[in-house]
Amino acid sequence: DAQTTYGVDQLLNGLNWLAPSAADKGEELGTDPDGNPVELSMNEDAAPAAIVFKTVADPYVGKLSYFKVVSGKISSDTQLINMRTGNPERIGKVLIMRGKKQEDASYIGAGDIGAAPKLQGTNTGDTLCSPVRTVTLEGVNYPNPSLSMAIFPKNKGEEDKVAQGVMRLAEEDPTIRFETNNETHEMIVSGLGEQHLDVVVSKLKSKFGVDVVLQHPRVPYRETIRKKVQVQGRHKKQTGGHGQYGDVWIEFEPCDSDSLEFGERVVGGAVPKGFFPAVEKGLRECIAKGPLAGYPVVGLRATLYDGSYHPVDSSEMAFKMAAAIAYKNGMPQAGPVLLEPFGSLKATVPDANMGDVLGEVNKRRGRVLGMEPGEQGTQVIEAEVPMAEMSDFSTFIRQTTQGRGSYEFNFARYEEAPAPVAQKVIAEAKERGDVE
Repeated sequence: DAQTTYGVDQLLNGLNWLAPSAADKGEELGTDPDGNPVELSMNEDAAPAAIVFKTVADPYVGKLSYFKVVSGKISSDTQLINMRTGNPERIGKVLIMRGKKQEDASYIGAGDIGAAPKLQGTNTGDTLCSPVRTVTLEGVNYPNPSLSMAIFPKNKGEEDKVAQGVMRLAEEDPTIRFETNNETHEMIVSGLGEQHLDVVVSKLKSKFGVDVVLQHPRVPYRETIRKKVQVQGRHKKQTGGHGQYGDVWIEFEPCDSDSLEFGERVVGGAVPKGFFPAVEKGLRECIAKGPLAGYPVVGLRATLYDGSYHPVDSSEMAFKMAAAIAYKNGMPQAGPVLLEPFGSLKATVPDANMGDVLGEVNKRRGRVLGMEPGEQGTQVIEAEVPMAEMSDFSTFIRQTTQGRGSYEFNFARYEEAPAPVAQKVIAEAKERGDVE
């Protein structure tokens, strides 16, 4: 019984009998810097080599790296290098962990596990070894995160606190990813599912004292045009002293590019060459916001073909303003359309669930590209699906396959969004005030 600890001796004897000694089973294969296999024996007198298998970010103790010594001994005076970074790693002290208690140790020998505090450049999966015998041990393979959410602090101004907290948790758990999306200005945290991200939220609260909320991230749409138009942009302002005058005629047309292609075919010096860069700069600033929903514009060719100037009142600023007016006047006439990002989906699911997953892909406006048998009674489905439809796909896969299915999803390209989708996105942009 648990209170009298009856049976613990039987358990320990059983473990002793069932589990082999590290000396018998502890050999590991590593690779040298040239990629050749190296066999490491579990020998305390050999050159040291260890693998870091866990990292704990403690707000009081700091960073604690747990490692397993495969050969040699590791103590506070052991010279080690990190094989991933190539940098020397200084061990301040080594600890034996007994539950939550930390006990100082003189060394950790081959076949044993221990921990070292404050190894700044060392992450989970890194090999620490002697500079005398450099060898890389097989790290830990982690699954890729499959669910991304935007993370916001409940109290304004705590964004830095959230970012630092999540980055500390990502040191502990390599399946957590964190980034700031420069386009949508959202902090994005990615994990293996809803439960995983719920744990991140609760750890941020308990460890770092910061309250956060999760929301579906904004989808990075794009905008482009389908028609060719020619428009004038004229900026004229008369104030005391010098006025401002810039006048341009620009042709906007669709092209195949990731942003703006700028050209000119001005004849007879209607616009002096010195103002061409100002016109281009004005347009490049404008394409950050499209006419439909304020998303960046791609696939746009703008050609400056005519205009006029004033010998005194014309300036770079005036032509920059004129280019912006031409953009504002011309884009709504050029058949603007919304583009949505599509991703490549590769889902591995048990045979019995294939029909459900195919149906779900179609329901999410996806296109199935092919299927092939996988390992051990599974099917691999390849498809292309709009990114906007994939926010809760990890939950669907987990529920449908009872946790046996997995998938990878990566951005592929942009395609024109269907009218109902575009209308919804434009309405949301107006609500947020991104467009007039």
